[in-house]
Amino acid sequence: MATAIELDGEDVLARFKQEFYQPEGQIYMDGNSLGLMSQRAEAKLMELMDSWKIHGIDGWTEGANPWFTLAEEMSARIAPVIGAKPHEVIVTGSITSNIHQMLSTVFLPTAERFVIVVDELNFPSDIYAVESHLRLRGLDPATAVRKISSRDGYTLEYEDIVSELKEDVALLLLPSVLYRSGQLLPIREITAAAHDKGILAGFDLAHSIGALPHELHLDGVDFAVWCHYKYMNSGPGGTGGLFIHERHHHLAPGNAGWFGSDKAKQFDMDHRFSKAEGAGAYQIGTPNIFSMAPLLGSLEMFEEAGIGAIREKSLKLTAWLRGLIRGQLPEFADVTPAEDRERGGHIALAHPEAARICKALKQAGVVPDFRSPNIIRLAPVAFYTSFADVEETVMRLKKIMQGELYKEFTNDRNVVA
Repeated sequence: MATAIELDGEDVLARFKQEFYQPEGQIYMDGNSLGLMSQRAEAKLMELMDSWKIHGIDGWTEGANPWFTLAEEMSARIAPVIGAKPHEVIVTGSITSNIHQMLSTVFLPTAERFVIVVDELNFPSDIYAVESHLRLRGLDPATAVRKISSRDGYTLEYEDIVSELKEDVALLLLPSVLYRSGQLLPIREITAAAHDKGILAGFDLAHSIGALPHELHLDGVDFAVWCHYKYMNSGPGGTGGLFIHERHHHLAPGNAGWFGSDKAKQFDMDHRFSKAEGAGAYQIGTPNIFSMAPLLGSLEMFEEAGIGAIREKSLKLTAWLRGLIRGQLPEFADVTPAEDRERGGHIALAHPEAARICKALKQAGVVPDFRSPNIIRLAPVAFYTSFADVEETVMRLKKIMQGELYKEFTNDRNVVA
Protein backbone atom coordinates (compact mmCIF):
# COMPACT_ATOMS: atom_id res chain seq x y z
CA MET A 1 0.00 0.00 0.00
CA ALA A 2 1.26 3.49 -0.88
CA THR A 3 2.09 5.85 1.96
CA ALA A 4 0.60 9.30 2.48
CA ILE A 5 3.94 10.83 1.49
CA GLU A 6 3.94 8.88 -1.78
CA LEU A 7 0.32 9.76 -2.56
CA ASP A 8 0.95 13.45 -1.86
CA GLY A 9 4.03 13.32 -4.07
CA GLU A 10 1.89 12.07 -6.98
CA ASP A 11 -0.91 14.60 -6.40
CA VAL A 12 -1.32 16.85 -9.45
CA LEU A 13 -3.57 19.21 -7.46
CA ALA A 14 -1.22 19.63 -4.48
CA ARG A 15 -0.19 23.14 -5.58
CA PHE A 16 -3.66 24.54 -4.85
CA LYS A 17 -3.44 23.83 -1.11
CA GLN A 18 -1.20 26.85 -0.49
CA GLU A 19 -3.84 29.14 -2.01
CA PHE A 20 -6.32 28.55 0.83
CA TYR A 21 -6.35 30.21 4.23
CA GLN A 22 -6.14 27.79 7.13
CA PRO A 23 -4.83 28.15 10.69
CA GLU A 24 -1.50 26.48 11.34
CA GLY A 25 -2.00 22.93 12.61
CA GLN A 26 -5.69 22.79 11.77
CA ILE A 27 -7.12 20.08 9.50
CA TYR A 28 -10.34 21.20 7.83
CA MET A 29 -12.78 18.37 7.10
CA ASP A 30 -15.96 20.43 6.76
CA GLY A 31 -15.81 21.58 3.15
CA ASN A 32 -19.13 19.87 2.52
CA SER A 33 -20.74 22.55 4.73
CA LEU A 34 -18.54 25.57 4.00
CA GLY A 35 -15.44 25.60 1.84
CA LEU A 36 -12.34 27.49 2.88
CA MET A 37 -11.47 30.95 1.59
CA SER A 38 -8.90 31.08 -1.19
CA GLN A 39 -6.59 33.94 -1.99
CA ARG A 40 -8.22 34.25 -5.41
CA ALA A 41 -11.71 34.48 -3.93
CA GLU A 42 -10.50 37.22 -1.59
CA ALA A 43 -8.82 39.07 -4.47
CA LYS A 44 -11.95 38.99 -6.63
CA LEU A 45 -14.10 40.29 -3.78
CA MET A 46 -11.70 43.17 -3.25
CA GLU A 47 -11.62 43.80 -7.00
CA LEU A 48 -15.42 44.09 -7.15
CA MET A 49 -15.43 46.35 -4.11
CA ASP A 50 -12.86 48.54 -5.85
CA SER A 51 -15.11 48.76 -8.90
CA TRP A 52 -17.77 50.31 -6.67
CA LYS A 53 -15.20 52.65 -5.14
CA ILE A 54 -13.80 53.73 -8.50
CA HIS A 55 -16.82 53.68 -10.79
CA GLY A 56 -19.82 54.23 -8.52
CA ILE A 57 -22.98 53.49 -10.46
CA ASP A 58 -20.99 53.13 -13.67
CA GLY A 59 -19.71 49.82 -12.26
CA TRP A 60 -22.82 48.28 -13.80
CA THR A 61 -21.26 48.68 -17.24
CA GLU A 62 -17.57 49.48 -16.63
CA GLY A 63 -14.56 47.81 -15.05
CA ALA A 64 -13.07 44.36 -15.48
CA ASN A 65 -16.31 42.63 -14.45
CA PRO A 66 -19.35 44.83 -15.21
CA TRP A 67 -22.12 44.00 -12.78
CA PHE A 68 -24.97 44.14 -15.29
CA THR A 69 -23.89 40.96 -17.11
CA LEU A 70 -21.85 39.34 -14.35
CA ALA A 71 -24.38 36.61 -13.54
CA GLU A 72 -24.67 35.54 -17.17
CA GLU A 73 -20.91 35.52 -17.72
CA MET A 74 -20.30 33.48 -14.58
CA SER A 75 -23.06 31.07 -15.53
CA ALA A 76 -21.36 30.22 -18.81
CA ARG A 77 -18.29 29.23 -16.77
CA ILE A 78 -20.34 27.14 -14.31
CA ALA A 79 -22.00 25.23 -17.16
CA PRO A 80 -19.07 22.83 -17.86
CA VAL A 81 -18.89 21.91 -14.17
CA ILE A 82 -22.44 20.52 -14.29
CA GLY A 83 -22.60 19.38 -17.91
CA ALA A 84 -25.03 22.03 -19.13
CA LYS A 85 -25.31 24.44 -22.03
CA PRO A 86 -24.40 28.01 -21.03
CA HIS A 87 -27.94 29.30 -21.58
CA GLU A 88 -29.34 26.62 -19.25
CA VAL A 89 -27.56 28.00 -16.16
CA ILE A 90 -27.87 31.14 -14.10
CA VAL A 91 -26.03 32.21 -10.93
CA THR A 92 -28.80 33.55 -8.74
CA GLY A 93 -30.69 33.23 -5.48
CA SER A 94 -30.27 30.41 -2.99
CA ILE A 95 -31.28 26.76 -3.03
CA THR A 96 -34.58 27.46 -1.31
CA SER A 97 -35.54 30.50 -3.37
CA ASN A 98 -34.57 28.67 -6.54
CA ILE A 99 -36.73 25.68 -5.59
CA HIS A 100 -39.63 28.08 -5.19
CA GLN A 101 -38.86 29.60 -8.61
CA MET A 102 -38.62 26.23 -10.35
CA LEU A 103 -41.79 24.86 -8.76
CA SER A 104 -43.64 28.05 -9.66
CA THR A 105 -42.46 27.67 -13.24
CA VAL A 106 -42.57 23.97 -14.15
CA PHE A 107 -44.97 22.40 -11.64
CA LEU A 108 -48.36 22.47 -13.36
CA PRO A 109 -50.67 20.31 -11.26
CA THR A 110 -53.93 18.86 -12.56
CA ALA A 111 -56.73 16.96 -10.89
CA GLU A 112 -55.04 13.74 -12.00
CA ARG A 113 -51.39 14.71 -11.45
CA PHE A 114 -50.63 16.84 -8.41
CA VAL A 115 -48.21 14.89 -6.20
CA ILE A 116 -44.58 15.88 -5.62
CA VAL A 117 -42.30 13.00 -4.63
CA VAL A 118 -39.42 13.71 -2.24
CA ASP A 119 -37.48 11.48 0.15
CA GLU A 120 -37.58 11.13 3.91
CA LEU A 121 -33.83 11.77 4.22
CA ASN A 122 -33.77 15.09 2.37
CA PHE A 123 -32.50 18.35 3.83
CA PRO A 124 -35.37 20.08 5.72
CA SER A 125 -35.34 23.33 3.71
CA ASP A 126 -36.22 21.48 0.51
CA ILE A 127 -39.23 19.92 2.23
CA TYR A 128 -40.29 23.26 3.70
CA ALA A 129 -40.19 24.81 0.22
CA VAL A 130 -42.20 22.01 -1.37
CA GLU A 131 -44.88 21.98 1.31
CA SER A 132 -45.29 25.76 1.43
CA HIS A 133 -45.50 25.90 -2.36
CA LEU A 134 -48.24 23.28 -2.38
CA ARG A 135 -50.22 25.27 0.15
CA LEU A 136 -50.00 28.34 -2.09
CA ARG A 137 -51.45 26.21 -4.88
CA GLY A 138 -54.34 25.21 -2.62
CA LEU A 139 -53.02 21.67 -2.20
CA ASP A 140 -52.67 19.79 1.07
CA PRO A 141 -49.13 18.49 1.67
CA ALA A 142 -50.66 15.56 3.55
CA THR A 143 -51.92 14.19 0.23
CA ALA A 144 -49.75 16.03 -2.32
CA VAL A 145 -46.34 15.09 -0.88
CA ARG A 146 -45.09 11.52 -1.09
CA LYS A 147 -41.87 10.57 0.67
CA ILE A 148 -39.62 7.74 -0.46
CA SER A 149 -38.72 5.61 2.55
CA SER A 150 -35.21 4.52 3.44
CA ARG A 151 -34.60 0.90 4.39
CA ASP A 152 -31.63 1.66 6.63
CA GLY A 153 -32.12 5.30 7.63
CA TYR A 154 -29.10 6.42 5.59
CA THR A 155 -29.57 5.55 1.92
CA LEU A 156 -32.21 5.13 -0.80
CA GLU A 157 -32.76 2.18 -3.11
CA TYR A 158 -33.42 2.83 -6.80
CA GLU A 159 -36.32 0.36 -6.77
CA ASP A 160 -37.96 2.23 -3.88
CA ILE A 161 -37.67 5.53 -5.76
CA VAL A 162 -39.26 4.13 -8.90
CA SER A 163 -42.04 2.41 -6.97
CA GLU A 164 -43.29 5.80 -5.75
CA LEU A 165 -43.61 7.22 -9.27
CA LYS A 166 -47.31 6.54 -9.61
CA GLU A 167 -49.86 7.97 -12.02
CA ASP A 168 -50.78 10.87 -9.73
CA VAL A 169 -47.20 12.18 -9.56
CA ALA A 170 -46.32 15.38 -11.42
CA LEU A 171 -42.79 16.05 -10.16
CA LEU A 172 -39.86 14.36 -8.43
CA LEU A 173 -37.34 16.37 -6.36
CA LEU A 174 -34.32 14.56 -4.93
CA PRO A 175 -30.81 15.40 -3.74
CA SER A 176 -28.00 14.30 -6.04
CA VAL A 177 -26.00 13.33 -2.94
CA LEU A 178 -27.73 12.62 0.36
CA TYR A 179 -26.41 15.08 2.91
CA ARG A 180 -26.17 12.62 5.81
CA SER A 181 -24.71 9.47 4.25
CA GLY A 182 -22.97 10.87 1.16
CA GLN A 183 -24.85 8.49 -1.16
CA LEU A 184 -24.69 9.58 -4.81
CA LEU A 185 -27.94 8.79 -6.62
CA PRO A 186 -28.01 7.59 -10.25
CA ILE A 187 -29.33 10.81 -11.77
CA ARG A 188 -29.61 9.59 -15.37
CA GLU A 189 -31.48 6.41 -14.49
CA ILE A 190 -33.86 8.17 -12.09
CA THR A 191 -34.60 10.90 -14.63
CA ALA A 192 -35.31 8.35 -17.36
CA ALA A 193 -37.63 6.40 -15.07
CA ALA A 194 -39.51 9.58 -14.19
CA HIS A 195 -39.83 10.68 -17.81
CA ASP A 196 -41.11 7.24 -18.83
CA LYS A 197 -44.08 7.99 -16.59
CA GLY A 198 -44.53 11.62 -17.66
CA ILE A 199 -42.98 13.01 -14.47
CA LEU A 200 -40.59 15.96 -14.22
CA ALA A 201 -37.27 15.31 -12.47
CA GLY A 202 -35.43 17.95 -10.44
CA PHE A 203 -32.31 17.65 -8.27
CA ASP A 204 -30.64 19.55 -5.45
CA LEU A 205 -26.89 19.49 -6.18
CA ALA A 206 -25.78 21.04 -2.87
CA HIS A 207 -23.50 18.14 -1.95
CA SER A 208 -22.23 17.27 -5.40
CA ILE A 209 -21.47 20.44 -7.36
CA GLY A 210 -17.74 21.06 -7.27
CA ALA A 211 -16.99 17.56 -5.98
CA LEU A 212 -17.84 15.53 -9.07
CA PRO A 213 -18.79 15.95 -12.75
CA HIS A 214 -22.42 16.08 -13.87
CA GLU A 215 -24.14 15.71 -17.24
CA LEU A 216 -27.41 17.49 -16.54
CA HIS A 217 -28.24 18.28 -20.17
CA LEU A 218 -27.47 14.82 -21.54
CA ASP A 219 -29.17 13.16 -18.57
CA GLY A 220 -32.32 15.09 -19.47
CA VAL A 221 -32.76 16.59 -15.98
CA ASP A 222 -35.61 19.10 -16.04
CA PHE A 223 -34.16 21.45 -13.43
CA ALA A 224 -31.53 21.60 -10.70
CA VAL A 225 -30.62 23.98 -7.90
CA TRP A 226 -27.49 24.36 -5.77
CA CYS A 227 -25.34 26.53 -3.54
CA HIS A 228 -21.73 27.51 -4.25
CA TYR A 229 -20.41 27.78 -0.70
CA LYS A 230 -19.52 24.13 -0.11
CA TYR A 231 -17.15 22.47 -2.59
CA MET A 232 -17.23 25.55 -4.86
CA ASN A 233 -15.71 27.69 -2.07
CA SER A 234 -17.67 30.89 -2.70
CA GLY A 235 -18.04 31.93 0.94
CA PRO A 236 -20.87 31.99 3.51
CA GLY A 237 -24.21 32.82 1.96
CA GLY A 238 -22.66 32.94 -1.51
CA THR A 239 -25.15 33.28 -4.34
CA GLY A 240 -26.56 29.96 -5.56
CA GLY A 241 -27.51 28.76 -8.99
CA LEU A 242 -30.11 26.98 -11.04
CA PHE A 243 -30.29 24.87 -14.19
CA ILE A 244 -33.39 24.61 -16.34
CA HIS A 245 -33.25 22.40 -19.42
CA GLU A 246 -33.63 24.30 -22.67
CA ARG A 247 -36.82 22.42 -23.55
CA HIS A 248 -38.54 24.42 -20.77
CA HIS A 249 -37.23 27.84 -21.74
CA HIS A 250 -40.54 28.78 -23.34
CA LEU A 251 -42.11 28.87 -19.87
CA ALA A 252 -42.62 32.25 -18.25
CA PRO A 253 -41.00 32.49 -14.81
CA GLY A 254 -43.50 31.68 -12.08
CA ASN A 255 -41.93 34.45 -10.00
CA ALA A 256 -41.06 37.23 -12.43
CA GLY A 257 -38.67 40.01 -11.54
CA TRP A 258 -36.72 42.83 -13.11
CA PHE A 259 -33.52 40.89 -13.72
CA GLY A 260 -35.39 38.20 -15.61
CA SER A 261 -35.98 40.77 -18.34
CA ASP A 262 -34.41 40.86 -21.77
CA LYS A 263 -31.33 42.93 -21.00
CA ALA A 264 -31.73 45.05 -24.13
CA LYS A 265 -35.17 46.14 -22.87
CA GLN A 266 -34.71 46.06 -19.11
CA PHE A 267 -34.24 49.81 -18.76
CA ASP A 268 -37.16 50.68 -21.04
CA MET A 269 -39.20 50.67 -17.81
CA ASP A 270 -42.14 49.04 -19.60
CA HIS A 271 -44.66 47.36 -17.30
CA ARG A 272 -44.96 44.54 -19.83
CA PHE A 273 -42.41 41.87 -18.92
CA SER A 274 -39.97 41.12 -21.75
CA LYS A 275 -38.64 37.67 -20.87
CA ALA A 276 -34.91 37.05 -21.30
CA GLU A 277 -33.77 34.09 -23.35
CA GLY A 278 -32.56 31.08 -21.44
CA ALA A 279 -32.09 30.54 -17.73
CA GLY A 280 -31.48 34.24 -17.15
CA ALA A 281 -35.24 34.71 -17.33
CA TYR A 282 -35.59 32.96 -13.97
CA GLN A 283 -33.61 35.52 -12.02
CA ILE A 284 -35.78 37.69 -9.81
CA GLY A 285 -34.03 40.56 -8.08
CA THR A 286 -30.83 42.52 -8.54
CA PRO A 287 -27.73 40.27 -8.37
CA ASN A 288 -25.85 40.26 -5.07
CA ILE A 289 -22.53 41.37 -6.54
CA PHE A 290 -20.37 40.97 -3.45
CA SER A 291 -21.86 37.54 -2.71
CA MET A 292 -21.04 36.47 -6.25
CA ALA A 293 -17.53 37.93 -6.40
CA PRO A 294 -15.61 35.17 -4.54
CA LEU A 295 -16.95 32.61 -6.99
CA LEU A 296 -15.03 34.35 -9.76
CA GLY A 297 -11.76 33.48 -8.04
CA SER A 298 -12.88 29.94 -7.28
CA LEU A 299 -13.91 29.34 -10.88
CA GLU A 300 -10.39 30.12 -12.05
CA MET A 301 -9.11 27.19 -10.00
CA PHE A 302 -11.83 24.83 -11.25
CA GLU A 303 -10.96 25.75 -14.82
CA GLU A 304 -7.25 25.12 -14.19
CA ALA A 305 -7.72 21.87 -12.30
CA GLY A 306 -10.60 20.33 -14.25
CA ILE A 307 -13.57 18.71 -12.55
CA GLY A 308 -12.40 15.27 -13.68
CA ALA A 309 -9.10 15.57 -11.80
CA ILE A 310 -10.93 16.96 -8.78
CA ARG A 311 -13.24 13.93 -8.71
CA GLU A 312 -10.33 11.53 -9.13
CA LYS A 313 -8.48 12.97 -6.13
CA SER A 314 -11.68 13.20 -4.07
CA LEU A 315 -12.33 9.50 -4.56
CA LYS A 316 -8.75 8.63 -3.60
CA LEU A 317 -8.97 10.80 -0.46
CA THR A 318 -12.26 9.31 0.72
CA ALA A 319 -11.05 5.76 -0.04
CA TRP A 320 -7.86 6.43 1.94
CA LEU A 321 -9.89 7.87 4.83
CA ARG A 322 -12.37 5.01 5.08
CA GLY A 323 -9.60 2.41 4.73
CA LEU A 324 -7.73 3.91 7.70
CA ILE A 325 -10.91 4.12 9.78
CA ARG A 326 -11.90 0.56 8.96
CA GLY A 327 -8.48 -0.70 10.00
CA GLN A 328 -7.98 1.40 13.12
CA LEU A 329 -11.39 2.53 14.38
CA PRO A 330 -13.87 -0.36 14.00
CA GLU A 331 -16.21 1.19 16.57
CA PHE A 332 -17.43 3.60 13.88
CA ALA A 333 -20.07 2.48 11.37
CA ASP A 334 -19.23 3.76 7.89
CA VAL A 335 -22.69 4.40 6.39
CA THR A 336 -21.51 5.82 3.05
CA PRO A 337 -21.99 3.45 0.08
CA ALA A 338 -18.85 1.49 -0.76
CA GLU A 339 -18.78 1.87 -4.55
CA ASP A 340 -17.13 4.95 -6.07
CA ARG A 341 -20.10 5.50 -8.37
CA GLU A 342 -22.43 5.62 -5.37
CA ARG A 343 -20.73 8.21 -3.18
CA GLY A 344 -20.12 11.94 -3.25
CA GLY A 345 -17.28 13.83 -1.59
CA HIS A 346 -17.66 12.97 2.09
CA ILE A 347 -17.62 9.97 4.39
CA ALA A 348 -20.34 9.59 7.04
CA LEU A 349 -19.61 7.76 10.28
CA ALA A 350 -22.34 6.72 12.70
CA HIS A 351 -21.60 6.60 16.43
CA PRO A 352 -23.88 7.08 19.46
CA GLU A 353 -21.43 9.65 20.91
CA ALA A 354 -21.08 11.56 17.62
CA ALA A 355 -21.83 15.05 18.96
CA ARG A 356 -19.25 14.94 21.73
CA ILE A 357 -16.68 13.25 19.49
CA CYS A 358 -17.01 16.15 17.05
CA LYS A 359 -16.38 18.60 19.89
CA ALA A 360 -13.29 16.65 20.91
CA LEU A 361 -12.05 16.64 17.32
CA LYS A 362 -12.36 20.42 17.15
CA GLN A 363 -10.38 20.74 20.36
CA ALA A 364 -7.75 18.50 18.74
CA GLY A 365 -7.52 20.76 15.70
CA VAL A 366 -9.72 18.82 13.29
CA VAL A 367 -12.89 20.54 11.98
CA PRO A 368 -15.57 17.88 11.32
CA ASP A 369 -19.31 18.17 10.78
CA PHE A 370 -22.06 16.75 13.00
CA ARG A 371 -25.53 15.84 11.80
CA SER A 372 -28.18 14.84 14.29
CA PRO A 373 -28.62 12.39 15.80
CA ASN A 374 -25.46 10.34 15.36
CA ILE A 375 -23.49 11.25 12.21
CA ILE A 376 -19.93 12.59 11.89
CA ARG A 377 -19.23 13.82 8.37
CA LEU A 378 -15.65 14.10 7.16
CA ALA A 379 -15.02 15.77 3.81
CA PRO A 380 -11.45 15.79 2.50
CA VAL A 381 -11.57 18.39 -0.28
CA ALA A 382 -9.40 17.94 -3.36
CA PHE A 383 -8.14 21.52 -3.45
CA TYR A 384 -6.83 21.80 0.10
CA THR A 385 -6.71 18.38 1.79
CA SER A 386 -3.59 16.23 1.56
CA PHE A 387 -3.31 12.50 2.17
CA ALA A 388 -1.11 13.36 5.14
CA ASP A 389 -4.02 15.47 6.49
CA VAL A 390 -6.31 12.45 6.24
CA GLU A 391 -3.81 10.22 8.03
CA GLU A 392 -3.32 12.79 10.79
CA THR A 393 -7.10 13.14 11.19
CA VAL A 394 -7.43 9.43 11.86
CA MET A 395 -4.49 9.50 14.30
CA ARG A 396 -6.09 12.34 16.29
CA LEU A 397 -9.47 10.60 16.26
CA LYS A 398 -7.87 7.36 17.44
CA LYS A 399 -6.22 9.19 20.34
CA ILE A 400 -9.59 10.69 21.30
CA MET A 401 -11.29 7.30 21.28
CA GLN A 402 -8.53 5.42 23.10
CA GLY A 403 -8.31 8.07 25.83
CA GLU A 404 -12.09 8.59 25.92
CA LEU A 405 -11.35 12.31 25.65
CA TYR A 406 -14.80 12.93 24.17
CA LYS A 407 -16.29 12.33 27.64
CA GLU A 408 -15.14 15.82 28.59
CA PHE A 409 -18.01 17.16 26.45
CA THR A 410 -21.79 16.85 26.43
CA ASN A 411 -23.35 14.70 23.73
CA ASP A 412 -25.61 17.40 22.30
CA ARG A 413 -25.14 19.55 19.23
CA ASN A 414 -23.90 23.14 19.21
CA VAL A 415 -26.27 25.87 17.99
CA VAL A 416 -24.77 25.57 14.51
CA ALA A 417 -23.86 21.92 13.98
